[in-house]
Amino acid sequence: MNGLWSSLQGRAQATPDEPLIETGERTVTAAELVKSVAALASFLRASGIDRLALVARNSPDWVIADLACQQAGICELTLPDYFSDSQLQFSIDRAGAQAILTDDAARLQGIVETQPIHIDMEGLSLHRIVGQQREPVPDNTQKITFTSGSTGEPRGVCLSSEQQFNVARSLVGVSPVKSPRHLCLLPLSTLLENIGGVYYPLLAEGTVVLPPSHQTGFSGSSSLDILKMLHAIDLHQPTSFILIPQMLVALVAALSEGWRVPDSVEFVAVGGGRVAPDMVSQARAYGLPVFEGYGLSETGSVACLNMPGHVVPGSVGRPLPHARVSLEHGEVTIRGNTFLGYLDDPAGWYPDVVRTGDLGHFDENGNLHISGRRKNVLISDFGRNISPEWVESLLLSDHRLSQCVVFGDARPWCTALIAPADPDFSDRDIQACVDRANQQLPDYARIQRWHRLVQPLSFDGGLMTSNGRPRRKLIEKHYTHIIDSLYCDSSTGARHDVL
Repeated sequence: MNGLWSSLQGRAQATPDEPLIETGERTVTAAELVKSVAALASFLRASGIDRLALVARNSPDWVIADLACQQAGICELTLPDYFSDSQLQFSIDRAGAQAILTDDAARLQGIVETQPIHIDMEGLSLHRIVGQQREPVPDNTQKITFTSGSTGEPRGVCLSSEQQFNVARSLVGVSPVKSPRHLCLLPLSTLLENIGGVYYPLLAEGTVVLPPSHQTGFSGSSSLDILKMLHAIDLHQPTSFILIPQMLVALVAALSEGWRVPDSVEFVAVGGGRVAPDMVSQARAYGLPVFEGYGLSETGSVACLNMPGHVVPGSVGRPLPHARVSLEHGEVTIRGNTFLGYLDDPAGWYPDVVRTGDLGHFDENGNLHISGRRKNVLISDFGRNISPEWVESLLLSDHRLSQCVVFGDARPWCTALIAPADPDFSDRDIQACVDRANQQLPDYARIQRWHRLVQPLSFDGGLMTSNGRPRRKLIEKHYTHIIDSLYCDSSTGARHDVL
């Protein structure tokens, strides 16, 4: 396991009773973790399983299973439990998994035909898949992490053990937090939390704090109970945790209403989508030590990160030691830790560069600034290039707005679909938020008209990715007549057509 296994064995020998995983109800010591991982790795090898799907909620058993696959050299599919049945079936079939380890055996009945295999794990059960065809994968593939494709079909990103631990070692090398106590708020099936929330703290001789998801407030792909999240942070007193932008917005709202950051917190990473610079500045002004980063599953997660003593709001920081980040015609490209390829694209296996599709620039101090997606750039009727993410981030820097999607390609002006965080937030207040954002924008990028979303966009509805990014083409298609109506006349303000 590229140094992690020997580190865990050393801790098990030197301090066998040291807690390495805590849930609030269960503690896994160093000795117990090493024993459990070794036993499961041996069992899986003896069972002839070399490609395993892991479909479960956060738990110590999830970590044990993941580390056992690393130790045994088993190709592991880490699948989110919030995937739909069709997405799970598609992913399992596409990767040719031989067996499934899960905490929800009843769900498998409608997905794949399986036979149970007795296994000595209290929280997970093992099932061999009947009649599964073995599918080719790139050489040295240890983990297949599935991203939400633009059409809703997950896409399998193949990674080696070395690629995953390159990122974890970089984080250990640059982090000022010693022996971190990391609170996992995101699903462990999210590669960022898997590497940054498990491998990093264990390599740094720290502790993984892993309460069940229903106690952290973040469940599914986008459901957030902020009061539960605040309680989890207060209860467990972590030194670090990871957020996606929507979670940061909620925390800033809580801070504005009087919540205080525990003194234990030293490092809060935020990534997975564009973060408004004002949101980072507000969070830091309230005492939340937020550090924005950037990366893709195709680069093993984090490639750039702001660090203590060097925070530039609006940038995603400098490249980490394992990543070589450059620009080609304005597009961010990354070398040095590129993935092995996509499952469905053998012709593209073993790439030496990841072309991210993101537009960006470096400032004079080497910090990377992301301005938007190349494919999302809007070109107005007047020939102006506009990044919708730029406009959206300004609007979403006001925590009273939860969602915003901007349109305007081949149109005379920009329009937006907007959802407030509070259903009782008035149209007049939304317009005030739009006005404030418009004051910071050139005239060609200002929101001239907008539509209030009665129901927020969701992953379950097929209009958002699992990490909260809008599926723009599908949204535009779904709301075609409403968007068209925003261009019917030249007046400004809101429309309230309801689908």
